[in-house]
Amino acid sequence: MIELTGLTKRYGEKVAVNQLTFAVRPGIVTGFLGPNGAGKSTTMRMILGLDHPTAGDVRIDGKHYDQLKDPMRYIGALLDAKAVHGGRSAYHHLLCLAQANGIPSRRVHEVLDTVGLTAVARKKAKGFSLGMGQRLGIAGALLGDPRILMFDEPVNGLDPEGIHWIRTLMKTLAAQGRTVFVSSHLMSEMALTADHLVVIGQGRLLADLSMADFIARNSRSCVRIRTPQRERLLDVLHGAGLTVVETGSGAFEVDAAKPERIGELAAQHQIVLHELSTQQASLEEAFMRLTAESVEYHAHSDSAAGQQWGDGWRKD
Repeated sequence: MIELTGLTKRYGEKVAVNQLTFAVRPGIVTGFLGPNGAGKSTTMRMILGLDHPTAGDVRIDGKHYDQLKDPMRYIGALLDAKAVHGGRSAYHHLLCLAQANGIPSRRVHEVLDTVGLTAVARKKAKGFSLGMGQRLGIAGALLGDPRILMFDEPVNGLDPEGIHWIRTLMKTLAAQGRTVFVSSHLMSEMALTADHLVVIGQGRLLADLSMADFIARNSRSCVRIRTPQRERLLDVLHGAGLTVVETGSGAFEVDAAKPERIGELAAQHQIVLHELSTQQASLEEAFMRLTAESVEYHAHSDSAAGQQWGDGWRKD
């Protein structure tokens, strides 16, 4: 388990991480989300003892990172896949890590096979694609067979097969009772992978919830209906005190209602339904809604940016 208590990091006047308190528990995949500049990477670095907190505390299985006797057996991490000596082969990169941490050399072959790099194990890392570099970084994280795994943007550069593989790997690790903490900007992928979410913005904790609760609390849900008897159903729904919104696609939506109630009303009045479904926001929509006030870097629309660019040329 990873436990943060009042964790704070300042760089001069800049507060990168502000009083973060949460726990990352074993047996589930915990997603770590936040806009650019929210403090995610700084938080991960403090967990690993790479940066020292200005205030607060962070513990791994009850200990500070520098108190761990065999740290790679406790926690494996992928923070930067490029942090590899380009002149070394994948095999020798992992072998050096193993020897420095008292890990049997046979484990190198095992993790190379796990990540699918056995065929290129003797090739130099500088010739690796971004995806191959990611796989090598994941192999390094797995090397000590740790009880805690921490990944920062693990699917960068991976093809669809690779993305499916890392998703399955993280779920498998969690199912084994390990702690899995993963940061990613790919909301669609996080929605398929994470069981629990920790969301931060401008260094502060915004949410610490299960995936289902996070979406439910930060999104609008409604019931979508299509019928060939539109006017008749509209009269019935209005008569029942329900608010109906037309979507412009031949369907309409009803807020604050259960599909069972609408189905019963339609049946009572012998109205044919072609669609009756619950609609809920995606993780991306819920995330955007929660973090709207915490986004540090805002881009202009294409038209506005183009106008500014054009004005700049005309002034010259």
